Amino acid sequence: MPGSPFDQSMYQVRLEWGVDGLERLAASDIVVVVDVLRYSTNVIRRLEQGEDHPLDAAAHAASINGAAVAEAAASSGALVLVGALRNASAVAVAASAEQERRGGRTSIAVIAAGELTGRDGAARVRFAVEDHLGAGAIVEALGSLGIDHTSPEAAVAAESFRALRRSAKHLLTASGSGLELAGQGRGDDVVAASALDAASVVPVLREGVFRVH
Repeated sequence: MPGSPFDQSMYQVRLEWGVDGLERLAASDIVVVVDVLRYSTNVIRRLEQGEDHPLDAAAHAASINGAAVAEAAASSGALVLVGALRNASAVAVAASAEQERRGGRTSIAVIAAGELTGRDGAARVRFAVEDHLGAGAIVEALGSLGIDHTSPEAAVAAESFRALRRSAKHLLTASGSGLELAGQGRGDDVVAASALDAASVVPVLREGVFRVH
């Protein structure tokens, strides 16, 4: 939708929610998929172990909304990265390196996947506090590298993260998503997802497979 007031085209760093949000934005050079519990974190940890991860396998191993965003982003021709709290600074470094490689200003869409909910087959994206924090951490890290021409949506997420970064573990474990996973015996996954910058790997999607950037 060229010229839409919601496409954030005047900004270098953009933020939206889910596949619909990605489609609202102007085409971006880089798309960062943020689905902290558990899609992004699962893919990151798999690559930390030295294993590539097919997109389809990632979709079935965790929440499908992150995989759907990644697939939609790939079809747009963007460079698709997976980000979370766990690798926020590494994602910013990778995006900065890609901008340097291109030799010009590079647009970056940070897409918080949220949680799919709905009745009667109508899917809706629920605001997920963990994805808001994860997206904000990445926007904040980009700003620290000088990539700071952010949309209001991205700026609000970054400021939320700055104010709450010390409470990230508590917020994730106490969130609806965190409590749900804890009830399934996956509390350790929530704790691992809250570990800010514990990982240096950045998954990049190439020909349907996530590999280390």
